[in-house]
Amino acid sequence: MTEYPTALGASSLEKITLLGQDLAGDVMGKVSFGELAFWLATQRRPAPGETRVFEAVLAALADHGFTPTAIVTRLTYLSAPDSIQGALAAGLLGGGSRFLGVTEDCGRFLHEVLAGAPLPADDEGWDALALETVKSRREAGKFIPGLGHHVHKDGDPRTPRLFEIAAEENLYGPHLSLFAAIGRVHPQVLGKTLPLNGAGVCGAALADLGLPLELLRGFALLARTAGLIGQLAEELRNPVANEIFLSVDLHNASVPPEPYGGSHG
Repeated sequence: MTEYPTALGASSLEKITLLGQDLAGDVMGKVSFGELAFWLATQRRPAPGETRVFEAVLAALADHGFTPTAIVTRLTYLSAPDSIQGALAAGLLGGGSRFLGVTEDCGRFLHEVLAGAPLPADDEGWDALALETVKSRREAGKFIPGLGHHVHKDGDPRTPRLFEIAAEENLYGPHLSLFAAIGRVHPQVLGKTLPLNGAGVCGAALADLGLPLELLRGFALLARTAGLIGQLAEELRNPVANEIFLSVDLHNASVPPEPYGGSHG
């Protein structure tokens, strides 16, 4: 008989096991959800400090107000109130390169830089590596993931706090070190000062925790799921989706068709 091995959840007539633990006796009421999510992804139980940093990331990414992900969740619920899963899925599908996806983009970017260079021994070395990195990105016409924010022009409040928490737990690793150095040196190349945004620092922190780079966006989506549930709960109490819909529907302006690609005559 074919077997399908898994170290995750398994059920028998008498009990359920999860990660080799008795779900009812060893996990429920004893393991926080954030700790469990880390454990499921890595198949190793995180140390308390790792759990604290990981859960700080989840809190940082949970909800940012009326972002496109929140709006589409509310509008989908307005259209299909019988399908809460559809509303949540609609919001999560919007987690891409502009919203939420920066977490993974930044983690991967930092990891690629670090993979090709020896680790500096001090801030001067980190600054030199960061300066070389920013220059090469500028010459290639590419942006630095995690640099800049459309609202927090003078600094994202999540960024220094996450740096602080990671340092308190001795988890301020090379990804955070390089990201901080980029924050210090980029004005020399770009000629202006941009903030290190929260999504970027979250990616650096997750990478320093040793979490799979391929899953970093998944953790951002895990956090945002909680926020979208909150958006739906607020929509039930204080609905705004219909007003959002009508504000567009009642203010459309009819214009002549504009064929894609212009004239070929």
